[in-house]
Amino acid sequence: EADLRGEKISLKIRELSLQKVPFILVVGDQERVSSQVTVRARGGKDLGAMTVDAFADRLNAELRSRQ
Repeated sequence: EADLRGEKISLKIRELSLQKVPFILVVGDQERVSSQVTVRARGGKDLGAMTVDAFADRLNAELRSRQ
């Protein structure tokens, strides 16, 4: 789900955190230029910038470890 409202990013992150969204992917100007996303896990843990493929690999590895 993309939040394209004109609100400040900090407000959007706070709202999603309150909804307990497991991962928040942020794409701003810097990320767009570098073809990456900045990833935050639930609880405010910043996972840093990575490619979408790297995030998908990380997510798949996490899901496999839970099985």
